[in-house]
Amino acid sequence: MEPVEHAGNYTSAKYRTPDGAPADIVIFTITSTEKQAGKKALPHRDLEVLLIQRKGWPFAGQWALPGGFSKDSETIYESARRELQEETGVADVHLEYFNVYSKPGRDPRGWIISHAFLALVNEVYLTGRRADDDAADVKLFKVEEALELELAFDHGEILRDALAKIRENMLTTAIAREFLPEEFTISELYQVIQTVVPDFEERNFIRKITSTQSRRGLIEEVRDAAGRPKQSNRYSQRAAQLYRFTEYVPQLSIYS
Repeated sequence: MEPVEHAGNYTSAKYRTPDGAPADIVIFTITSTEKQAGKKALPHRDLEVLLIQRKGWPFAGQWALPGGFSKDSETIYESARRELQEETGVADVHLEYFNVYSKPGRDPRGWIISHAFLALVNEVYLTGRRADDDAADVKLFKVEEALELELAFDHGEILRDALAKIRENMLTTAIAREFLPEEFTISELYQVIQTVVPDFEERNFIRKITSTQSRRGLIEEVRDAAGRPKQSNRYSQRAAQLYRFTEYVPQLSIYS
C-alpha cells in the first residue's frame, strides 16, 4: 500500500509532465476591397486568417498558426494575450479560448499540449505586418485557401474547429461588431454575417433585427445632436439609416 501523500513526501518526479504548453491563436479578420464600378455599392469582403511561415525545425518552411510556449510566470490566457500583441501590435481585441489539443505525437518536440484561442482583429492592424525573427514570413490568407494548405502540426484541425466556432458565434452573439465601424447600416451588418457564414440567408432580416421582441435592444438607431435619425449614403444612392450595437446581451435558450 502506497503511503498517503502529503507536503513532506510529495515529489513531482513521480508524475510525467508535459514538455510544453503553447498558446496557438487563430487570428481572423475581414478584409474589404472597394468595387471599381461607378455605382455605389458595398465593398467585397473576405474572411481571412493570419499565418506565419516557420523558419526553423520542426516543419521549417510550412505555414502555421501564430503562437508560442507559455512561461511559468503567466497563465495560458496571459500567454495568448502576449502572443497576440506580438503578432498584431494590439491587445484590446476579442480573444476567446475554444479548445485544447493533446493528441500523442502531434508535435515531434515531445508531449506538447496546445491551448487554442481565436481572435478577431480589424484588418487595419494586420495589413503590412512583418515577420518576427523566429518566422520566415507572415501573411493573410483567405480562409478557404488556408484550409487547403498542409499546415504545420495539427493546425489544419485547429483552424477548422475555430472556423466552426466563429460561425456559431456569429449567429448567436454580437461578435459582428468586431468587424464593423461603430456606426453601420443594416446592409453592412448583413454582409459581415454572410462573409463569415456564407449560407446565411434571412429575407426578413431588417424586420427581425430591428423589431422582434427577442432582439429588441441589440442594436439601436443612431441620432444626431438634434435627435434626428442619422443616415449614410456611402454605399448606396439612397441614404440608409445608421445603427450601432448596444451593450444589451440577449438571453439565449432552446426553450424560448
